[in-house]
Amino acid sequence: MPQSRIRRYLKHGTLPQLSVFEAVARLGSFTRAAEELYLAQPTVSVQIKKLTETVGLPLLEQVGKRLDLTEAGRELYSMYQDIFKRMAEIEDVLADIRGLKSGRLRLAASTSGKYFAPRMLAAFVQQHPGIEVSLQIHNREILLARLTANADDLYILTNPPANGEFVKQVILPNPMVVFARADHALAAQKRIPFERLAQEPFLIREPGSGTRMTALEIFKAHGVEPKVRMELSTNEAIKQAILAGLGVSIMSRYTLGLDTEQVQLATLDVEGFPIERHWYFVYPVGKQLSTASQAFMEFTRKEAKRLVFDHLAESARRKR
Repeated sequence: MPQSRIRRYLKHGTLPQLSVFEAVARLGSFTRAAEELYLAQPTVSVQIKKLTETVGLPLLEQVGKRLDLTEAGRELYSMYQDIFKRMAEIEDVLADIRGLKSGRLRLAASTSGKYFAPRMLAAFVQQHPGIEVSLQIHNREILLARLTANADDLYILTNPPANGEFVKQVILPNPMVVFARADHALAAQKRIPFERLAQEPFLIREPGSGTRMTALEIFKAHGVEPKVRMELSTNEAIKQAILAGLGVSIMSRYTLGLDTEQVQLATLDVEGFPIERHWYFVYPVGKQLSTASQAFMEFTRKEAKRLVFDHLAESARRKR
């Protein structure tokens, strides 16, 4: 291991000793070093003695009244300058991270959050342009695997795991609705019984999708099986299948976008719908969240409603 070569320096509080040594070497005096460091002179002497024992070579020599560095002392003093310069640079970087001038945020979201999450990230980066952000979009199965592996900083899911191994914090409502083509026979009907909906050909996401899991739970709660006509791997594919007249589907109200007016689609008025679900922040219990992660969560809690729902309300007003 690389640390084996410097083990002697890791055992004896070398950094404080180096600080004392630097003052003695620069000022050429134990007394003046003690005054500068607000230490008793015997304490300075003890620190230099301990450092000399750690190094295993004499560092200072008294020539008459003058205190000089030995060859080993000169080498150590030079190295001290490099070490503490690097430490100062590290502290500058960490200070920037603490102040959100720099840092990194790795976010992973479910497919139902593919429109919501980028909107939040974009607004966050506008406030903190020094933060490097990345966003991955996956189905629930892949997200859970990444969550278990702690591969990202934060996760946004609509169906978080129920066990106690993960922290879950509600972000926003994410209602589930029934989509059909605008000219569907049920589009103009009110309070459609779920049993009637269950007679329609059903379009469903692939295994591992949270949307699929939610849809199957809804059918199971009503004691009926969906008449699955087709499994599709993306929400956009389901949308196109609906528009092709292949069936209906249960999806998040916002899964097809926050801005686009879906004039070719109808939201069916099925009894019990919309079904209230939520977006959640999820991360493993015990995870030490970065400053950027904590700031993004706090920003989202404060701004998500304005950026998402107030935005939708304003878009609706403009269209009227």
